[in-house]
Amino acid sequence: MCANCNNNKTFLLEEVLRDYSTNTRDAQTLNKMAVFNNEQNDIPVVFVGAGTCGLGAGAGQTLQAVKDYLQQKNINAKIIETGCIGLCSSEPIMDIKLPGFNRISFEKITTDKVPGILDTIFELNVPKTNVLCQFDSENNRKWENVPFITEHPFFAQQKRLVLKNCGIIDPVNIEEYISRGGYKSLVKAISVFSPLELCEHIIESGLRGRGGGGFLTGMKWKFANKEQSDQKFLICNADEGDPGAFMDRAVIEGDPHRLLEGMAIAGYAIGATKAYIYIRAEYPLAIERLKIALKQAAEYGLLGKNIFESGFDFEIKVKMGAGAFVCGEETALMHSIEGKRGMPRPRPPFPTTEGLFGKPTVINNVETFSNVPEIIYHGAQWFAAIGTEKSKGTKVFALSGKISLTGLVEIPMGTTIREVLFNIAGGIPNNKKFKSVQIGGPSGGCITNENLDIQIDYDSLIAVGAMMGSGGLVVMDEDTCMVDVAKFFMDFIQRESCGKCIPCREGTRRMLEILESITSKPRTGDSNEALERFKGIMQLEKLGKVIKDTSLCGLGQTAPNPVMSTLRWFRDEYEAHIFDRKCPAGVCTNLRTFKIDVDKCTGCTICSKKCPTQAIIGAKKSPHFIVEDKCIGCGACQEACKFEAISVL
Repeated sequence: MCANCNNNKTFLLEEVLRDYSTNTRDAQTLNKMAVFNNEQNDIPVVFVGAGTCGLGAGAGQTLQAVKDYLQQKNINAKIIETGCIGLCSSEPIMDIKLPGFNRISFEKITTDKVPGILDTIFELNVPKTNVLCQFDSENNRKWENVPFITEHPFFAQQKRLVLKNCGIIDPVNIEEYISRGGYKSLVKAISVFSPLELCEHIIESGLRGRGGGGFLTGMKWKFANKEQSDQKFLICNADEGDPGAFMDRAVIEGDPHRLLEGMAIAGYAIGATKAYIYIRAEYPLAIERLKIALKQAAEYGLLGKNIFESGFDFEIKVKMGAGAFVCGEETALMHSIEGKRGMPRPRPPFPTTEGLFGKPTVINNVETFSNVPEIIYHGAQWFAAIGTEKSKGTKVFALSGKISLTGLVEIPMGTTIREVLFNIAGGIPNNKKFKSVQIGGPSGGCITNENLDIQIDYDSLIAVGAMMGSGGLVVMDEDTCMVDVAKFFMDFIQRESCGKCIPCREGTRRMLEILESITSKPRTGDSNEALERFKGIMQLEKLGKVIKDTSLCGLGQTAPNPVMSTLRWFRDEYEAHIFDRKCPAGVCTNLRTFKIDVDKCTGCTICSKKCPTQAIIGAKKSPHFIVEDKCIGCGACQEACKFEAISVL
């Protein structure tokens, strides 16, 4: 390490150790901190959102285009790859920070737009297109007629605690994290609180687990703290298997040191010296940035032996999982870390008593740990003042589906579903009507139009048959079939069932068979078949209750939720599938009936050639007909017809 790097390291460690309650920093220190966090720069800095979502939208090519431009123009500038700022629908996002000017952000910057944007900005002019916002700073000049990020509708109502650094800082630069107050909470925790006092402080804050169940985090820590053992473990559950959920991945990619700091504080509170981050192998970028952050923290003495001469030892290892949904359940997760098949076990004993390798263990998810540094830094009462009476703080949600602005939002508990969907995320695109939003993933339920004004908190969601879950919000419009949605989630759950207990293994399979039956064409002309299909609904409700009451783990107990929720709020759609044998949304292809208008049909034979089941008959240059018994409702004929002669009944 060079002498200058050693000097920087010494300076930053002194900054971490500085009394957390003082604001007495001299001008030289403030200036140096501004340099570390890129608020004060001597050369231009270009930031590119290079999280997984950004890279999927083409940020890799944008990044290369920026490098090529700077090289061709012989411009000395710094390039920083950030994580996702949350506005995934605007990716690729590129920010530019010129010396003396505010950082300005641009959206949807494909490779062809890079030269024009950079040319204009380097001439100190604002481009006419693709401008997203600017970041305010007291010491820099503002860009005229460019809204601040706090004025952007997507960000205006958010309160970003967990996401405060994501998309802003260089995630693999510990110096920048420290310059923004990073690791000061760890120092405060181990120097001011005893482990038990720290548990009580987290209880006082009201922080509840953000992984689904919503158990009081501090209480869980206190249970483990009181256990006597020669070894205790801490586990971060970053498995995140819900369809449509990507919160944990984005936090790790955008701000990995926040997670490490939160885990170190938790390790001190419960008396653990070893920890694991259990993360699915499908998150290669998150894993890479985690490993870099772990190495940096160890080099700075923020992890490892005798942290800050306190006698506290703490080591974190990354454990990659194979992507099994059931490993999101804490006992199955521990089995996986132990090298066993990921299957749940009965409780009690609970993990805080007998967990990983038979030792007391605490398991929380990424978002839960990432809240901890903010609580310690600002105080339990500060955090408890955010949110509702029983649900404190903020919650991160992943917005996807039929919504104008997809991405990550962090809102105070108590915000309504309507505010999230229509004020923050811009509502339903293409003037379509809102139908439902699935919250909580496969274990959750749907929120309908009549419940849009419900507050987002643990108890309110349960009251309408949904649950917080990890935080996925999948929005559906009028073109969505709710029976098909239920079938999708049940198919997912059935495939991901570990198979250990009969109610989950066989019950979900039978529920899926019933859903497949009512979304398919009747096999015979038997008049009793409609009655049998209707009985299927009654069986769904009975099966759901049995699975809930008798499954071994939490995943099995919540497996029927999507079906029960759609039955509760969209029973008319089930009845249409059963009695009318039609899908009102036209989604279930096996229930679609196509008809050829003989007056429009020219007998060109294109439709018959495209039909995969040879269900269309007719002579050339003569009207054609569809044999319904052979038709599978794929719609290939309608797509191929140039004369609009084929319609759906």
